[in-house]
Amino acid sequence: MVDTNTALITNDAVVFGLLAVILGFIFKTSHSEHSALKKFYKYVPALLLCYFLPSLLNTFGIVDGSASNVYYVASRYLLPSCLILLTISIDLRAIINLGPKALIMFLTGTVGIVIGGPLAILIMSAVYPEAVGGHGPDAVWRGMTTIAGSWIGGGANQASMKEMFEVGGDIFSAMVTVDVIVANLWMAVLLLMAANHKAIDAKTGADTSAIEDLKNRVEKYQAEHARTPTLNDYMMIIAIAFGITGLAHFCADFLGPFFGANFPWAQEYSLNSKFFWLIVISTTIGISLSFTKVRHIEAFGASKVASSFLYILVASIGLHMNITAIFESPMYFVIGLIWMLTHASLMLIVAKIIKAPLFYMAVGSQANVGGAASAPVVASAFHPSLAPVGVLLAVMGYGVGTYMAYICGLMMQAVAP
Repeated sequence: MVDTNTALITNDAVVFGLLAVILGFIFKTSHSEHSALKKFYKYVPALLLCYFLPSLLNTFGIVDGSASNVYYVASRYLLPSCLILLTISIDLRAIINLGPKALIMFLTGTVGIVIGGPLAILIMSAVYPEAVGGHGPDAVWRGMTTIAGSWIGGGANQASMKEMFEVGGDIFSAMVTVDVIVANLWMAVLLLMAANHKAIDAKTGADTSAIEDLKNRVEKYQAEHARTPTLNDYMMIIAIAFGITGLAHFCADFLGPFFGANFPWAQEYSLNSKFFWLIVISTTIGISLSFTKVRHIEAFGASKVASSFLYILVASIGLHMNITAIFESPMYFVIGLIWMLTHASLMLIVAKIIKAPLFYMAVGSQANVGGAASAPVVASAFHPSLAPVGVLLAVMGYGVGTYMAYICGLMMQAVAP
């Protein structure tokens, strides 16, 4: 990553302003009637640019993404607020009607990561054994356990693996870079696929009727209840979103340390993580309010406000990506790419067999690899009303993450040279 002292811009207010200008530029050009721009955005999704252009700020040393607090603010304040506003207008019955294929694809993604790690070690052992060697705390397989934790659950599960397998600091820092770059590259691929999902689903013969029904229900509700929002309406949206976010933070600050201090098994389920509780509480309250009259805030644009928060989050995620880091430890990235390719291949094979829509494959994958921060991003690339599906699957990832990553770690230890 970029050295903090050499970064051109270190003031987070300036960084946030830059991200806002980038987002404004992308939205302005993506809605332009200019023929060249229309042709460009036909092949390059606007959402992908919202994610890629900020990464250039980090790559070229203009901003140090690892030192900036913009992502922290976006993930701790805007993400829960976004989830609340999106889930308040959720049609839970329609999501249940999506059927078991979404869950099957999520679990397939988990299995792909569990077997992908050991397979990557076996392949590299045959081709370039030095890349997967090492002894003691800095053994490569130990470092890879932290990637397994991150890709099945999230940051809390990654920290669990670091402690469980006593991972050394040097290999851990290298694997964090592999984790971020490979996961973000895969997210970029998913966003590209999402932009062409209708053509892909038509080619595979997938049944998308349940997804279309959910989208149509949301659009029908919006059309029937839509009205021109007033300042009072916007202030109510802000009050509900940030008021509940504040309550979720208050509860998370108590529950995370409480479970961590009193229940030794809590770490296995991420119950000691404040971020876990923040996401669970925000989502639960949002879904609960969807059964009340509060859901009518969707009529004056709650999901549009939520989407604006989501795009800021996407830009802040991109700010953590440093493309040149690939060339610093190329062999580790080859391992990561083999691993991700195993995961992706298994997902595509199972999706083909059960005729699952691309949406289930993409969101099931990102709920594993990206977690609650980015699963709704990929889901909303299909339609804003589908974002809660990503959240619900990602929360499941927190629950199974430590267990499955631990199994993956034992398998990698067994095959490591």
